[in-house]
Order: sequence, then C-alpha cells, then structure tokens
Amino acid sequence: MGAQWKAKGKDLAANARGKMFTKLVKEITVAARNGADPASNARLRLVVEQARKVSMPKDTLDRALKKGSGVGDDATHYERVMYEGYAPHQVAVMVECLTDNVKRTAPEMRVLFRKGQLGTSGSVAWDFDHLGMIEAAPIAPGTDAETAAIEAGAQDLEPGEEGNTLFLTDPAELDLVSRALPAQGFNVLSMKLGYKPKNPVDPTSLSPAALEEVEAFLAAIDAHDDVQEVYVGLAG
Repeated sequence: MGAQWKAKGKDLAANARGKMFTKLVKEITVAARNGADPASNARLRLVVEQARKVSMPKDTLDRALKKGSGVGDDATHYERVMYEGYAPHQVAVMVECLTDNVKRTAPEMRVLFRKGQLGTSGSVAWDFDHLGMIEAAPIAPGTDAETAAIEAGAQDLEPGEEGNTLFLTDPAELDLVSRALPAQGFNVLSMKLGYKPKNPVDPTSLSPAALEEVEAFLAAIDAHDDVQEVYVGLAG
C-alpha cells in the first residue's frame, strides 16, 4: 500500500483505465492554466508525458489542453482540495481531489468519512512527506539504481512495482531528476507529486477483519469521481 493506496486488481480493469484517463484530463486541465505549451510549463510537461505513456488519445489530450487554457466554449476550472483524517482503526489518510464544485464535494467527503474520522487541514499532513515520485525501469539488466539516484539528484529510492525502482525527489526537482534518469540508464515510466507516510502502520498489526474494514473504507473513497489520489499510512 505505502504512499499511495490502490484497489486490488484495479489497474487490470477496463473501468480503471477510464478513470485513469479522467484523472489525467483533470491534471492536464489544471496545469494548462499556467500556459498550454509543455515546453515552457514543467508541470504540464510531466502530466502530458504521463498521458502519452498510457496511450491517451490525441483528441482527448487536445480537449484537456483547451479546457485548461480557456480556449473555446469548453473552459473548465478545477480546484485542488485535500481532505485529511483517519480510516477505521486510526489509519491516517490524505485524499487529494480535483473538483469543479467544492460545495458538492465537501459534504460528500464528510459522508464517506463517517466510518472513519474527517480531520482539519494539517491534522495528519504532518505525518507525511510531500515528495516527487518517479517510477523507472532499468534500460539494461544490472543497472545500479543507487548510483543512478545519486547522479540524477534523487533524495532516496525504494523498490517499485514489477521490479522497477521508485525514485523520490524534492518536489521542486521532480522534472529535473526525471530528465536526468535516462542518462543514468533508467526509462521513466511515471512521475508525480505525492505523499509518503513517515510512520506507516504495519498491516500485520491489524486483525484480518480490521484490515478488511480499512480496505473497504479506502475503496469507497477512491471510487468518488472527484478523488485523484488516496495516500494512506500503511506500510507495504
């Protein structure tokens, strides 16, 4: 689970791919407010590259850019909102939303948090590090990830999914490190800003029934249309 919780099997489902596109469209729309040219907008460049890596259709990408930059009649304004609190059994949770209507999203989040505890701003954020996260795969077998991290300027690294490596950076250096990694033998698969728990709870310390409650709570949160990411204080 670690820094970002994912529903079991979610990435394999067709509806998960659709939701991934929806999330990326929102991210592109927000980033494009600071300029629709990826060459001069680092944040937009990162998201556009991610969209291309997951084969987002060009028409979908172009529409998102127009929405964010205010071109045409389809301009949309999304606001990024963080909700903090606890899942059942006092597991810390940070929920990142992009919404075009906070007055709709806020009460819906309060309902979803009824089985846990919705906190105030900063109530659990102190127990998370805000980091750049880059998942990358070695271009050739045997490429040393630690050396690549040092040379590219990453702060730390940890094992990623399917034998890949997760490089952790200062938020301001995410773009810089992602550009440096290919020269160090790593192909960048994804990159984003996110939150990593400082003191994650070991899932084995929870009973199977308690862990099931936490999973059900997180799944309900993640299913909400405005939710972009769910970060949870569980190890693993």
